[in-house]
Amino acid sequence: MDAPLIRAHSLSKHYPMGQTLVRALDGVDVDIPPRSFTVVMGPSGSGKSTLLHLIGGLDRPTSGLLEVNGQRLEALDENHLALFRRQTVGFIFQAFNLIQSMSALENVAFPMQFAGVASAERRRRALALLERVGLAERAHHRPNELSGGEQQRVAIARALVNDPLLILADEPTGNLDTASGAGIMQLLFELYRSGRTVLVVTHDPRMTRFATHRLFLLDGKIVSESEYQAAVMQPAL
Repeated sequence: MDAPLIRAHSLSKHYPMGQTLVRALDGVDVDIPPRSFTVVMGPSGSGKSTLLHLIGGLDRPTSGLLEVNGQRLEALDENHLALFRRQTVGFIFQAFNLIQSMSALENVAFPMQFAGVASAERRRRALALLERVGLAERAHHRPNELSGGEQQRVAIARALVNDPLLILADEPTGNLDTASGAGIMQLLFELYRSGRTVLVVTHDPRMTRFATHRLFLLDGKIVSESEYQAAVMQPAL
């Protein structure tokens, strides 16, 4: 059996808010195998985006162990953490995070500048990635000329520029209509089928149809599916 690609033990992230300590994550234990499609379900405030940001090296834990692809993230300095993000992780966000003044092609090519890739090669790889997500003919359109689903496809192409082992998606269908969201789910599933590890946090229960593994978060803790369903189905008082 393969060793976990992601291993978290007693992982916690706490934020002081005035006199209150917010326990965004509170002692989470998780093993995620390589070449899996893991969906993390949880309501707003459950800690799922916090977990994603810690695994992606965008934030640091308050305590606990976090190992990704053999690297102990809590032990890395800022330079090595930036290198980890560039070499290992592709990020996809709900808000797309595209640069509005750049074309789709320029948005996809942009991260490769930081990896020292030559201009002609950046263009070649960016075009190939846009073709992969079905947007080659929209390469020279800016984000405001693209639909929400097309913008998210550009964001997915951008996430693939450095050929990451791990794709992290934070509510990738949250700003999309039903049909566009289904297309993005299928595209993420195809990335998993190509050999990548995909980790998605979402409110969207449709995403679980694609999952090889499912995690459920409530109040910063991993719970069983039955506990999760009982909590989310409970009527508001």
